[in-house]
Amino acid sequence: MSKENKFKEFFATSWAIENRTSVYVLAILISMLGLMNYYFIPKETFPQVVIPYIVVTTPYPGTSPEDMENLVSRPIEKQLKSISNVKKITSNSVPDYSAIVVEFEPDLSIETAKQRVRDAVDKAKSDLPTDLPTQPEVTDIDLSAMPVMYINISGNYDLVKLKHYAEIAQDKIEGLKEITRVDIVGALDREIQIDADIFKMQAAKVTFGNIEQAVAYENMTISGGNLTNHGTRNTVRIKGQFADVETIRNIVVQSSSGAMIKLSDIATVTDGFEEQASFARLNGENVITLNIIKKNGSNLLDASDQIKEIIEELKGRDYPKDMQVTITGDQSRYTRNTLEELNNTIIIGFILVTIVLMFFMGFTNAFFVGLSVPLSMFVAYMVLPGLGFTMNMIVMFAFIFALGIVVDDAIVVIENTHRLHRFNPDINKAAKMAAGEVFLPILSGTLTTLAPFFPLAFWPGIVGQFMHYLPVTLIITLFASLFVAYVFNPVFAVSFMKHEYDHDFQEGNTWRKLKVSTIIMAGLAVLLYIVYFAGNSHGAFTVANLLLFAVFLILLFHFVLKKMIHNFQEELWPAVMAFYERQLRFVLRGARPVWILVGMIGLFFATMFITGLAKPTVLFFPDGDPNTVYVYIKMPGGTHQNVTDSVTRVVESRVYKALGKANPDVESVISNVTIGAEEEGFVSSGTPFNRGKVTVNFIEHKFRSTGVSTTQYMDKIRKEVTNIAGAEITVDKEQNGPPTGKPINIEITNENLETLIKDAYAFRSYLDSLNIPGVEELKTDFEMNSPEIIIEVDRDRARRLGLSTGQIGVEVRTALYGKEISKLKQDEDEYPIMLRYDKVTRDNINSLVNLQITYRDMNSGMLRSIPLSTVARINYTSSYAGIKRLDQKRVITVYSNVLSGYSANDIVPVIKQEAKTFPLHEGTNIKLTGEQDDQAETVAFLLKAMVIAIGAIFFILITQFSSVSKSLIILSEVIFSIIGVLLGYVIFHMDISIMMTGLGIVALGGIVVRNGILIVEFIDSKKAEGVPTRRAIIEGGKTRITPVILTATATMLGLVPLAVGLNINFETIFTELNPHIYFGGDNVAFWGPLSWAIIFGLSFATFLTLMFVPALYELDYVIKLKMARRKNLKRIKKLNK
Repeated sequence: MSKENKFKEFFATSWAIENRTSVYVLAILISMLGLMNYYFIPKETFPQVVIPYIVVTTPYPGTSPEDMENLVSRPIEKQLKSISNVKKITSNSVPDYSAIVVEFEPDLSIETAKQRVRDAVDKAKSDLPTDLPTQPEVTDIDLSAMPVMYINISGNYDLVKLKHYAEIAQDKIEGLKEITRVDIVGALDREIQIDADIFKMQAAKVTFGNIEQAVAYENMTISGGNLTNHGTRNTVRIKGQFADVETIRNIVVQSSSGAMIKLSDIATVTDGFEEQASFARLNGENVITLNIIKKNGSNLLDASDQIKEIIEELKGRDYPKDMQVTITGDQSRYTRNTLEELNNTIIIGFILVTIVLMFFMGFTNAFFVGLSVPLSMFVAYMVLPGLGFTMNMIVMFAFIFALGIVVDDAIVVIENTHRLHRFNPDINKAAKMAAGEVFLPILSGTLTTLAPFFPLAFWPGIVGQFMHYLPVTLIITLFASLFVAYVFNPVFAVSFMKHEYDHDFQEGNTWRKLKVSTIIMAGLAVLLYIVYFAGNSHGAFTVANLLLFAVFLILLFHFVLKKMIHNFQEELWPAVMAFYERQLRFVLRGARPVWILVGMIGLFFATMFITGLAKPTVLFFPDGDPNTVYVYIKMPGGTHQNVTDSVTRVVESRVYKALGKANPDVESVISNVTIGAEEEGFVSSGTPFNRGKVTVNFIEHKFRSTGVSTTQYMDKIRKEVTNIAGAEITVDKEQNGPPTGKPINIEITNENLETLIKDAYAFRSYLDSLNIPGVEELKTDFEMNSPEIIIEVDRDRARRLGLSTGQIGVEVRTALYGKEISKLKQDEDEYPIMLRYDKVTRDNINSLVNLQITYRDMNSGMLRSIPLSTVARINYTSSYAGIKRLDQKRVITVYSNVLSGYSANDIVPVIKQEAKTFPLHEGTNIKLTGEQDDQAETVAFLLKAMVIAIGAIFFILITQFSSVSKSLIILSEVIFSIIGVLLGYVIFHMDISIMMTGLGIVALGGIVVRNGILIVEFIDSKKAEGVPTRRAIIEGGKTRITPVILTATATMLGLVPLAVGLNINFETIFTELNPHIYFGGDNVAFWGPLSWAIIFGLSFATFLTLMFVPALYELDYVIKLKMARRKNLKRIKKLNK
């Protein structure tokens, strides 16, 4: 080949063109594997997040909060503080229970963190009380252990029967490989109760110890060894275990005096249940609930489908017809809906992108450029399972985000091929030349696009674990698009682009060929419609609709779009290009490039000033309409669960009043008391008898019909549940996104508890007096008045009588709380046998005062019986319900939610300012934490990521152009594109989300640069050919305006459906002839701010690319020229001297 015929080519493209059959086979193989992986990959709404929290829980029954703090929490904390990589240690000491939470740095593995905590707890054991019932338990928090579905069983049956039916479902569901476990809530636990009569025991001189010994020693099965008889070894077994309750009643108890008495004569033995500590209701009716907990990484949709099949099978075979089984809180509904919306958004974006491409490049080229989208995604689908990724909304959005970007490489390759093919009839050569010519700018453009996402892939913290799926998926997909653009798209171009320049195509012979296909498809559609109406075959109906739609598209293209495309390409677009050329010439004249630069800098600062004046609402995370509303009820400490339940019923009735009767937007209203009613984060603090919760679940957004937003319902509920005497009410909604703290969270610390309480409540009262707008209600996590009865033992008198404090304590505990003295075993189950006084005695304080303590005096050996009042005094008092500590300091947290329409970023600065001047006692500190900490961490990381991204982009540009000035010209687009983002938000009165808007600005940096690279690289290539600079700039702008407009428009159109919340169900279009079009939904609330940030920024950046970059290039050239002239003049002057 002669030197004249040599041209740049890329080896992969040349190989692909020469081996087209292999490339088509590869495309089919990738498509099949990608679809298979998409089908089998686990699907869920949000990604699994591994939270670096380790919890140490220690039960110590009968212990006050202060004793729990001093005896258990402090010794463990003392050892925990020496562990490395710990962010903070918090503890909560409540009656009978201590919970310590250790938060580690996120880069430490859970297993390593857990082992370090175990080692520290082991060291602390020597300092802990020796009579702990169980050793401290070390566990990690697993978000995947949260229920993904609730099955509620109710009917006109007793609790024993309902629990039996619940256990049938539990066994079957736990057999599924996707399920970890199933918890039954609301059922009563069976218990064998020995309720002793205090007076009969005293008369018979029977002690608790006598009864315990008699029951325990009778309820035994003991191996007696082996007996050999006539050559046969026989196993000897003494079988004495209780088979039923009647056997227990007939046990003979020997009293301390030696008398023999039947147990039933001094106690009532019943086969009953533990006292109901918790309540659960569904739509006002008592239910037993099964909480379904899914395995980490398993497929939520598959699990949900299988569970529903099991329930239907049970209802048809094992369950009575009148028993009601209701599924609520089914996370798969939201997952399915989210994935369906995102899939349809991808299709809408694909169609919009293809339509735009069609006008610039013709239908065939546009279609095969569009094919780069699914091919790139299929490649990504092949890689993601290997990384342990699930298909969740973060991954799906990454694909939507990539939708407009992945076609950029294909657009440039195909558009360049299209342009060169006009002058080179050999399509093979044109395709090779086109790929070789743009390989370097496309590669650097892809690398600069990816530059912001590489640091985002290393996002620290819980937020980072949640969001890192986005950059990783984008990186994989964009690299895949590079592969598709250079291997598949040139082959598509070679196979199909040539027809646009054939004589047959120009004369319309293509239509004559398509006419036959159109008639055949129409005929088949008619036949299938006949089959459908004859046999009601929905499959035939769907296929007929598809065929008819294809016929419609062919006719639309041939009779309407083809002419429109021709007019656009031959008349409108050339006119636009001519207009652009005139404007570009105007901009490049004289000193105008200087004024454009000055004007742009002025506009940047003016935008900052306008944004400051407008003060758009700034949120940490996007705030959308809730799918679930929670109403938390907190009663004073010591409130009995029955009283809490009665107040919860009042709240429940008010919630129904706010929602209205038979509201079609409401799926269910669930009430919980005690269990499942905690508002605090992850760790249960014992059994909160004073807490209740009402949960309102709404149906999916697309099915809501009342026209009232769920945020409005939440505000109505908030108004209705106020002013309930004695109850502290909080209304909240479900948290979408990574777990964060309260929007207003004030931590007040001091080691002196009395001082801490005074300062905390004084500061809360002061803030209440300010009436800061947007604050729901300031509450504290500290409970002051928990009622308590203190038994003070007179040790001297007790000793003289031969009694110890321990004996008195055990006697009182057994009398009131009860003692498990043995177990009744039946099949695989074991039920506790509990010994205590009967309920009348337990609830009577006078009986407690006169409690007879019968014991044998070890000094004299005599049997004694004395009333408790002889050796002890009873005092009524109140104590703290719990003591919390943060990093070994006592802490009280004052917190609040923010009302709808307000932002924590407006409220928190006011509180910070007031905290600086508020008078406090010595040693008291006030710190605002919660969501603000996460927000500050996120802002710091995004700024760091932006700096790294700009540095990486600058490095790539310097490497490509070997020019600092040209690199800075292109890089200036990144800075000035922020003008478009901020002006867009201000003009359209949108809320700024620090998380999503910030992420959009960082991502925008890489996107806007690639178009600048295309123009500057082409100008340089023209200058290298000897074209004058200004002419090269104009030719570069004219030549690259098409790919610049195309790539920018494709990226923006790919995000428009998600930005506006446009949803079209493409499946039901053909199956039901109903597209189910609607706007809004959860996805637009979550991803809208990010989408709009990119749309606004890229719109403005396109202007920068087409006008500002050429002007700066001209300015750079003029400055360099003048500098060179000055140098030459200096040299000439030196020579003349």
